[in-house]
Amino acid sequence: MNLKFFTGIFLALAFVACDEDETKEPETTDTAPNVIGMNFLKSTQSFDETYAVLKASLEANDNIKIVAEVDHAANAASVGLELNPTKIIFFGNPNLGTPLMQVNQQAGLDLPQRILVYQNDSEEVYVGYNSTVYLANRHTLGDVSTLSAIAGALKNLSENAGVEEVTEQPSEVIADYNVFTVASPETFDATYEGIMSVIDENPNLKIVAELDHQANAANVELELLPTKVIIFGNPKLGTPLMQDKQTSALDLPQKILVYQNSEGGVKIAFNSPELFMSRHGVTDNDATLETILAALQGIATSINQ
Repeated sequence: MNLKFFTGIFLALAFVACDEDETKEPETTDTAPNVIGMNFLKSTQSFDETYAVLKASLEANDNIKIVAEVDHAANAASVGLELNPTKIIFFGNPNLGTPLMQVNQQAGLDLPQRILVYQNDSEEVYVGYNSTVYLANRHTLGDVSTLSAIAGALKNLSENAGVEEVTEQPSEVIADYNVFTVASPETFDATYEGIMSVIDENPNLKIVAELDHQANAANVELELLPTKVIIFGNPKLGTPLMQDKQTSALDLPQKILVYQNSEGGVKIAFNSPELFMSRHGVTDNDATLETILAALQGIATSINQ
């Protein structure tokens, strides 16, 4: 893969029935999501009620901080596109998340935690989140003590919002499942600042949130090597994926993780766009996925220019 070629593309493109017998019962379609590692429930409440209860529950917990809220439908409308009601809320608890990153800093790519709420074409409301088994397998975390507490919290929050029991999905994935990693020749600070500058200067991109995982760990008297994540997006590229498979919203907006390991090496990690095909079942969006790949590669390698 020619990274300079992709960088060039990034700078140029990125963030660019028959009639039925009236007496016949209508066919029913199983709309339950089938996403690797995404536990879910079908809410008995409306979309607005489900999301409001979820947010209120998070705000009522002194150990949890809401990092960002993303209204994907509103973002789609801002660029002249349509999307069913779709919101995702990012939140964290450094006491629970830091131990994961102490084992493998790459876990910071999936932190803070997030819960997705969406309403499909049939006006059914679903709540979904990443299972801790998925996170443990993807980032080779082993049996970190806080995983069970995280699993319980995510389950309780979701069931409280949807007033229904969670269904667990298969979560067996290989290590580094759809994670791209690039080594940086620069220092941690120079790498992060360079990436931030590229994103910030692109008018097609919007930074949703920045997280300093190391500083958050220090706030609860835990140690962590330099680890930061940037959450950012471009509705023109993300919305078509969600129009295809609404659960894609669980992995949007995009994220780039920068971290310095124990040997002093600086790494940049991000989700491969292949994730949307292999995890969510997105089809017929090859051009969009290629543009996203070029953009992410371009951002990650821009500090080498």
